[in-house]
Amino acid sequence: MTNPQIDYAALAAQWRAERETTLKATRAELIAQLRALGISEVTAEYEGYGDSGNVEDVTVQPAEVKLTEPLVTAVGDFAWSLAYHHHPGFENNEGGYGTLTWDTAADSITLDHADRYVECSHSYVEGL
Repeated sequence: MTNPQIDYAALAAQWRAERETTLKATRAELIAQLRALGISEVTAEYEGYGDSGNVEDVTVQPAEVKLTEPLVTAVGDFAWSLAYHHHPGFENNEGGYGTLTWDTAADSITLDHADRYVECSHSYVEGL
């Protein structure tokens, strides 16, 4: 049962605005670190289903630059949060997956995302 005195649309808008602020701050922090290391591109592959998921792989260009484990985790968390921001709940049921590609020179992010779903065809015939 929902509470008629709670404005759920306003709460959702507030959550979205807070998430955008957090993502913007995290993006600025990460891009400074990545550029300082000479990283020109970051790719993060993620997948979620059955109410859970994670970032499967984080790679960078140039490939010879190795990120520290905390930075890999931070980039993965950012990728997951950005994917979730644009596709909330994608990890539920059959889930979804995708690739975030971040051109750090241009500070341009491409999110290539796919949602899985189950399709059913049903028929009911009586009195044949």
